[in-house]
Amino acid sequence: MNTNKITEWVLRIAVAGEFIGHGMFALQGKAQWVGWIEKMTGVGNGLAVQFLFLIGIFDLIIAFIILVRPIRIALLWATFWGFWTALVRPLVGESFWDFIERFANWGAPLALLLTLGWPKTIKDWLSVRKENV
Repeated sequence: MNTNKITEWVLRIAVAGEFIGHGMFALQGKAQWVGWIEKMTGVGNGLAVQFLFLIGIFDLIIAFIILVRPIRIALLWATFWGFWTALVRPLVGESFWDFIERFANWGAPLALLLTLGWPKTIKDWLSVRKENV
C-alpha cells in the first residue's frame, strides 16, 4: 500500500471515529448537548432529546459512509458539521479554547476531501476517486 493510500485510510478511520463517538454520545442523550440545543433553539427538553437522537443516527451514517465509500459530499458535510459542533462551544459560553482544541473535527474531513481531490462537477461530489476530478 502506498503512502497516499495509507494517509487516506488514517484520515477515514479518524473521521469515522469522531463521528461514531459523537453519534453514540448523541444517541445516549448527553445532557450537556441537550442543554446546548435547548439554549440555542429555545425548544423544550423532550424535543431537544429527540433532535439529538436524530443527529446521533445521522452521525453514525456519516461514519459508515466515510469508512465504506467516502463520497465527497459526505466529507463536505463532515467538515461543516465538525466546524459547527466545535464552534458551538464558545457560542454557548464555554471557552474559546474548546473550539481551538477541536480543529481536527473539521480539519480531518477537509484533509480527506482534499486528498481525494476537490470536485469540479456535481457528479464529482457524489464520487470517491481522484480520477473523476
